[in-house]
Amino acid sequence: MSVFGRRTRPLVGEVRLRTQIVLLQVVVVALTLGIAFGMFAYVSNERLSGEYGQRALAIARTVASEPMLRDEVYRYSLATLPPGEEMETELTVGPVQRIAGDARERTGALFVVVTDEAGIRLAHPNPKRLGERVSTDPSDALAGDEVVIRERGTLGESVRAKVPVLRPGSTHVVGQVSVGISTTAVRDQLLGDLRRAGLVAGGALLAGVLGSMLLARRWHGLTLGLEPRELAELVREQDAVLHGIGEGVVAADTAWRVTVVNEEARRLLGITGETGCTVDELGLTPRVLEVFRAADGVPVQAAVGERIVVVTARAVRRDGRSLGAVLSARDRTDIESLTRQLDAVRSMSAVLRAQRHEFANRLHLISGLLHTDRAAAAAQYIDDLLGSGPLGAALPGMDAVHDPYLQAFLAAKAAHAREGGVTLRLGPNTWIDGSLAVPVDVTTVLGNLLDNAIEAARTGEPPAVVEVELVQEDSNLYITVADSGSGVPPALADAIFTEGVSTRPDSGLPGGRGIGLALARQIARARGGDIRLASLGGPPANLVADKESDPPPTHPADPGEPAPTRRATPPHTGTTGDAVSGGRAAGDAVSGGRAAGAVGPGAVGPGAVAAGGGVAGRLRGAEFIARMPGVLVRGDVAWAETM
Repeated sequence: MSVFGRRTRPLVGEVRLRTQIVLLQVVVVALTLGIAFGMFAYVSNERLSGEYGQRALAIARTVASEPMLRDEVYRYSLATLPPGEEMETELTVGPVQRIAGDARERTGALFVVVTDEAGIRLAHPNPKRLGERVSTDPSDALAGDEVVIRERGTLGESVRAKVPVLRPGSTHVVGQVSVGISTTAVRDQLLGDLRRAGLVAGGALLAGVLGSMLLARRWHGLTLGLEPRELAELVREQDAVLHGIGEGVVAADTAWRVTVVNEEARRLLGITGETGCTVDELGLTPRVLEVFRAADGVPVQAAVGERIVVVTARAVRRDGRSLGAVLSARDRTDIESLTRQLDAVRSMSAVLRAQRHEFANRLHLISGLLHTDRAAAAAQYIDDLLGSGPLGAALPGMDAVHDPYLQAFLAAKAAHAREGGVTLRLGPNTWIDGSLAVPVDVTTVLGNLLDNAIEAARTGEPPAVVEVELVQEDSNLYITVADSGSGVPPALADAIFTEGVSTRPDSGLPGGRGIGLALARQIARARGGDIRLASLGGPPANLVADKESDPPPTHPADPGEPAPTRRATPPHTGTTGDAVSGGRAAGDAVSGGRAAGAVGPGAVGPGAVAAGGGVAGRLRGAEFIARMPGVLVRGDVAWAETM
């Protein structure tokens, strides 16, 4: 036998559970049958005694009702013949003795005795007892009562009935008739009944033994062959393991009823149900529930609230028999946060390396110009450099973004997009004059939106373009990302933010696809914002959200508030397209048209969208709009210390 992978064996002198069950059941069955057999014997004895007593009573009544017998008994009650040899001779050949003898022979009774009113025997099986007084008390019968009693007389113990003999034509008692049936006959009858009952009890005991063996075998299978000591040890170890490990564990039986839920699983998966309910009632997210029911052993990454967990479900089998499934959950929130921070650092280092290489090339050029005495050309070149800057050259319009972290992040994403043949551009109304207070959350949302858009544009028809527009309103950030891809299928419009749902084929990586948008929306909503699909892609009329028909309920400002302060200079002109994009991004489906009036000169209100304007009017693919309140602050922030 093994418990948690190690072999165990019964202790010396320890009786196996199967044997204990058989012995206990046999003892219980035998004890029950013994009690039942004793009760049956007692009841049968009383029943037989009563039956034989009634039989003796019937015989006595018959004999006592004989007219001749009544006449003779009355005659003897009046006679003055003294007891003696003469009386014995007369009684021996008299009609009373003959009537009593005939009745005894016909019925098989032990005796039929007739007495007069003084208790003197007038008939008896033993003629020598004639003329003597009876050995038992005849007073009840002589008083006119019928008596059925069990007594011992001169002929032994018997069940006897005593009936009064009445004078002819009167109710006066002149004698009695006593009929007895030997208890030996009762005992013989009882023994016969008990033998038959014993056979039945033996059969019942045998059936009980067989049933006990089958029950022990069934119990052996239900307990997987574990002994009571092993079961107790298993429970203790299970409790220690389930509540001591750092993973969440949920177990269900073959009917998908929950049998085990540890505290870590409740914390990680937000479980509200109790053991005994079905897995559907446990409170799992749809993605986790799908993984649990699949039970294929594949680790899948899922978002539960603000946590990122990796869940794995496996079917449990023992000896070829299914026992259910077990779901394990590991917290990956900290790891994912560190991964995003590492990606941010890598992006920054990649940009810095590119800048170093670019500056080295420019310094080499300046050095060459100076060494060839072309100071004027070198000065002109330096002026040109000071006017554009490396980041501005890498992504036109970058001067509209004040935060260095966003600058580095967008530059890195632009480089990543160029590697895939995709052009990343900033929308004409992009303007961020604050600094990020929570750079990790912002870049997680922005990065997921950009990654999906770059992939969609890369796999779509050329030219591959992704446009991102960032608009600041006080401390709120509005993000619009559109691509030139094939768009989102209408069938996925309502499920695009659901975990596991993706427009791209499965990559075969652990966890699969369909986590980015779900995670981005959860982060945005956790900060009081949201992400919406503003356009599926295709014709300009294919919009999911419309300002007039579906205004957002979550804009932080009231319609009567003044427009937020923007820079006095117009938006940059380093990108193609018109100012409709900014009005659409800030006004449609997220800010309710409020930011449209605040984007500066040249911005057009949401009414232009209906005429085919906006980002979706220029690019074929999908358009996503995100709102993240309270993520921007005035002044510079040491963002590396906030991650």
